[in-house]
Formats: sequence, C-alpha cells, structure tokens
Amino acid sequence: MTGIAAAVAPPENRFHWKRIVIWLTVLVAIGGVAYLLGWDIRGWFSQLWDTLTEISAKYLIPALVLQTLQTLFTALAWLAIIRYAYPDSGVPARQVIACYATSVALNTFLPANLGTLVMLVMFTAIIAAATFAGIFAGYLVEKIFFTVIGAVVYLYLFLSVGGSFDIKFGWVSAHPWATAIIAAGIVLGVVILCRLAWRWLKKLWAQAKVGGKILSDWKAYFGRVFLPEFLGWCCKLGVIALFLAAYGIPVSFHTVMRIVGGNSIANVASVTPGGVGVNQAFNVASLNGVTDSTTATAYSVAQQLVTTAWNILIAIIFVTWAFGWSGGKKLVGDSYADAKEKAADQKAQHAAKKEAKRAARDAAEADGAEPSTARRLLRRGK
Repeated sequence: MTGIAAAVAPPENRFHWKRIVIWLTVLVAIGGVAYLLGWDIRGWFSQLWDTLTEISAKYLIPALVLQTLQTLFTALAWLAIIRYAYPDSGVPARQVIACYATSVALNTFLPANLGTLVMLVMFTAIIAAATFAGIFAGYLVEKIFFTVIGAVVYLYLFLSVGGSFDIKFGWVSAHPWATAIIAAGIVLGVVILCRLAWRWLKKLWAQAKVGGKILSDWKAYFGRVFLPEFLGWCCKLGVIALFLAAYGIPVSFHTVMRIVGGNSIANVASVTPGGVGVNQAFNVASLNGVTDSTTATAYSVAQQLVTTAWNILIAIIFVTWAFGWSGGKKLVGDSYADAKEKAADQKAQHAAKKEAKRAARDAAEADGAEPSTARRLLRRGK
C-alpha cells in the first residue's frame, strides 16, 4: 500500500505539451495492442461517432451534463461519509471525486463490479487513517439510499402494472408458496451465515463502525448523503428520458421506471462486463408495448455506448486533475492490481474453508459417525 500512497502527490499546475504527446503515444499503443488482441477499437470509435452524430444535440448535450452531475452528486455523498468518518484526513474533494469517477468508468467494462473494489482500495490508499473494513462500511452506508429506492421502484412496478414483468418473474407469480418457502430459506441461510461469521465480524466492528459514523447523526446523513444521492438518481432518470426522446420513444414516468427496474435486474443477473447484451435484452423487454424492438435496441445500445465513453473520459479528466497524470496512472493501476488480489484471496479462502469442512465431514463419517452426527461434531470443532 505504500507504493500506492507514494503515487498520491499534488499535481503540478503547469501545462506541459510533453504530457499531451505522451497521452497520444499511449493511446496509439493501446489501440495497436487492442487490434492485435482482436478488439476492433476503430470499429468501436466508428460506432460511437455514428451514434453521436445521429442523436440531436438538444438531447445529447443535456444528457451528458446530467450524466456528469450524477457522478458528482454521488461522489459528494462519498465525500461526506469519508470526512465524517475521518475528520482529520484532510482528503481533498477532487481526490474523492476522482476515485468515484474511476469506479463508475471501470464498472462499464470490468466484470463483477470490480471497479467498486478498485475505488475502495484507492480510498484506503489516499486516507492515511483508513482501514479497508472502515471504507467498506462506508460503502454499505452509501448503498442504503440505492437499496431503498430500488425497493420503491420494484414496489411501484408490481402495484401499477400486473404482468408487465412476467418475463422476469413469471415463475414467481405462478408459484407463490414455493417462492415464499425459498425466500424463508434464504432468510434462514443469511441468519446462519451471520451467526457463523459473528466472531469475525466482532473483530472488524471497531474499524467498520468508524466508516459508518455518519449514521449516528441522521440530520447529517440525510442532508449530506441521502439528498445528494437522490439528486444523482434524478439525474439518472433525466438521462434515460433524454435518450428515449432522442429515439422518438414516448417518455412518461412509468416508462422511465420500467427502464430503471429492468436495468436494476439486469445488473444483478449480468455476468458480462458492463452488462453488455444483458441490458439490451432487458431494455427491449421493458419497452415492450411502448415501441418496436428495433428502436428499443437502438436506444439501449446508444445510451450504453455514449455513457460508457463519457464516463471513461470524465474519469481520466478527474484523475489527472486530482493526482496528476503519472500519479493517477500509478494509483489506479496499483489499486486495480490490489483489488484483483483481494478478490482472488477471498475466492481462495472461501474455497479452502469449503474444502476443510468437506474433509472434516468425510473424516468424521469414515470414523463411523452418522452424517448428522458428523455435522454436529464439525460445528463444535471436534
């Protein structure tokens, strides 16, 4: 982590043409490598340009402004969480904004929301007093609003349009008792996991409660976290509405809510980087009866393509502004490496625990114990 911290240095205020030349050289090199790996980067930019030119500027420019504001508002919520948790950190606002913008950009093309883990590592690097447990607790605080608003959207859709989401939940509506049993099983499983993890959680609680300190002041939470996130979410709705209008799709509150709900489900179900393909399928389903599938697909592809390119550009600008070109590049690169290492370690630890439990169970059963008795012995550590 010291290597990452060393990368965080105040950027120079002087403008250097040499940096522009380096940027262009790096971009050309990246393009060459991407071409050799089979990614048609020229085709991607060509598609992006075609999309930008076919959308009217009266829709495109406000959409990009709202997309930027969405990132800024959520970053301000993160700033409040961090400054409340670590009041003596002195972390500049631009660095927090840069870290969050980086996660938004990376999540558009990295699988499993790895960009979020990169952001958490970056926060741990730029805040001397921070621990990963504390920053992760801050992440849980930041997610409270989005969990609540997501539940509100789902509730609205289920109450207002019976059957509109049967394409995703047809089995649920056809088997209510089975769904209830499965839900109860999930809740029971979560309770059991929490009990098993309680000892580990107690060790992290002292660190984690620092990251969630702003929850002790509800006025500060609602004013500095909940409200900015709500404004950012409203900007997201505005982006969707503008892109819908750009493709001649009728815009209404209900249509936008269908898109938001579909995208939320797609993000959960997606296994592709950035939800490519999955979002398009859900958007077409969400717009069923509103417009034809060709127009719905064109809208979905355009919105994802344009917002992805814009998020990457905004992240580069903010990171360079906050950390300088070389410092920002090293910080993001090292944080990405650490994030991949953490993800791999967690996966390995989980696999090792499962293997140890399986081996202990097999050993107990080999000694002549009944399977149920073996499980009891395993839980007791015998």
